[in-house]
Amino acid sequence: MSPEYVRPYVKAQKNDDRDAEGIAEAATRPTMRLVEPKSQDQLDMQTLHRSRDRLVGERTALINQLRAILLERGMVAPQGKRKLEQFLAVLMDQQAGAGLSPRMILLVADARAQWTELDRRIAAFDGEFVRWARENEDARRLVAIPGFGAIIASALVASIGRAEAFERARDLSAWLGIVPQQFSTGGKPKLLGISKRGNKYLRKQLIHGARAALPYVAERDTPLGRWAKGLLERAHRNVAVVAFANKLARIAWAVLRRGERFAVKGSLMAA
Repeated sequence: MSPEYVRPYVKAQKNDDRDAEGIAEAATRPTMRLVEPKSQDQLDMQTLHRSRDRLVGERTALINQLRAILLERGMVAPQGKRKLEQFLAVLMDQQAGAGLSPRMILLVADARAQWTELDRRIAAFDGEFVRWARENEDARRLVAIPGFGAIIASALVASIGRAEAFERARDLSAWLGIVPQQFSTGGKPKLLGISKRGNKYLRKQLIHGARAALPYVAERDTPLGRWAKGLLERAHRNVAVVAFANKLARIAWAVLRRGERFAVKGSLMAA
């Protein structure tokens, strides 16, 4: 159980006895949401994703530091990781660090070496995700969904298995935090921005995948493509991306829970 669901049942001051009593009381509630047990394979895959996410964060921090070092010396690098890499190649390899002191040349060279090593380690994780997705039947069906790759498919299967804990597709979207947050009172419903509850890593990956796939899908004459095109015409692009991520999460639920496959024509068919 999530600690936030147990807290209302803890009486008075917090101690081990009160915590145990609160857990036992919360477990008896018929509407209590329980965490689905995970297999060893799922736990291992989740650990790999956390390790990769840590390396990506380290690489981002290193790139930002490199940009700051250059900016302090009047060198404005272009936006984008690969463009910065090309900029450094010209500056350090062709111009021999022109405009930098000998000390800064050594520091930038050391940072580039760390960057190369992080790229290698991240690529190794990516390759493992691809291999795992090819061997897992559920992940193979998920990668057929637009915006889904080996990273999203493996992370989703590792987190929810076959989505047996979710009765409806919307329950999965709500768990991912990509549905509107409700603030209703006195019979007056009010919907705010997305709730941003649940698994932050999965939500981030799913929205990135939706952002990449939305333009491609909107150009196709399929049921999903026509829906996406209409969405882009009536909503802001960022709103459309989150709505599309919500749609993809619902499709993923159907693929996992019902054992269906996503067809090229933009619908589901029996596996």
